Amino acid sequence: MRLAHIADPHLGFRQYHRLTERGRNQREADVSLAFTRAIDGVIAERPDIVVVAGDLFHAARPTNSAILQAVREFSRLGRALPGVPVVLIAGNHDTPRSTETASIFGLFHELGLLIATDAPRRFAFPELDLAILAVPHQALEQTPRPAIEPLGDASQQVLLIHGEIPALFPNSAAEGEPGGAMLTPEELRGPWSYVALGHYHVQCAVGERQWYAGSLDYCSSNPWGECRTERAQGVAGKGWLLYDSVTGDVSRRPIEAPRRVFDLPALRAADLNASELDRLLAEAVEGAPGGIAGAVVRQVVLDVARPVARELNHARIRAWKAEALHFQLDLRRPEPVAHLVGVGAPGVRQTLPDIVRSYTDARVLPAEIERPRFVARALEFLAAVDPVTDDG
Repeated sequence: MRLAHIADPHLGFRQYHRLTERGRNQREADVSLAFTRAIDGVIAERPDIVVVAGDLFHAARPTNSAILQAVREFSRLGRALPGVPVVLIAGNHDTPRSTETASIFGLFHELGLLIATDAPRRFAFPELDLAILAVPHQALEQTPRPAIEPLGDASQQVLLIHGEIPALFPNSAAEGEPGGAMLTPEELRGPWSYVALGHYHVQCAVGERQWYAGSLDYCSSNPWGECRTERAQGVAGKGWLLYDSVTGDVSRRPIEAPRRVFDLPALRAADLNASELDRLLAEAVEGAPGGIAGAVVRQVVLDVARPVARELNHARIRAWKAEALHFQLDLRRPEPVAHLVGVGAPGVRQTLPDIVRSYTDARVLPAEIERPRFVARALEFLAAVDPVTDDG
């Protein structure tokens, strides 16, 4: 038995302000293409079953184009692999915040998909000697939590679940996605043949035959954190996973990235004047492998004094922003120095991003708005209007 494990397509994700020729957000189009390429790969491998571990959509009320894309690709999958079951669970992004709001997942019942939206469901496939426990995000928010344990006598017992294991990634808060249900390693233990996880966007193993498939594109509020973690773990981009029950092997199946997303090596500007820093920036951009045309790029520069930032060649920086899909010049001030005033305590002057963070952290928000995403979006807007930002 061969099982294809996809997670976190985030259809409908939008970012930046570039549009396609047909007026669609360019990053939304990229995410759709990534999903199409993953389905292409699954069809080519012809597995016995396909599971999607949550966050099919980026929002509980997805765009029309996102819904159309999902219907089109699942229909294509069904035609190409007739009789191959597809099991889909709702992640935190797919789950309406109000119990009175109907889930869009009801549409996919009509396509023959096996769905778990608000409670655990068990699916048995005797012809594959397989049983799947599908645990959506909303089920993990219940008190007490439902039992997470195998049932029945099938030799292959698979757990399909969407959640976060904080103890496993103690330093990855910046790379993680907010809003996930917290899991513990103990909850995943048991005689599982395979545990198919969703929510964490970097593809990785968390135990023996326990895997996060990762997202299909860089669709979190911090793509740079994802890139950094992938480099540290030796993960070559995005893709999906294929589990083989005969060998017990879990193999990565990469997809061609719709768009390059990368960090240029950080620069230090201490003791440099504006013309010297301009030269270093030009060398860094011109030396980018493959260039920056159409890419999503960040250049971090440390220890940039405010007068130096003002005197940079902003016409050239604007040209880089026009060439790339998104070029983020992240100029960071020198570390603030505490000053003693009289006999008072040391004081540190707040930067503009610090003020924005303080304000957005304290602002009362509607229940449907996630605060970490709200704060991140406010800092994105600030960076878009001010080329100098302290955001780290």
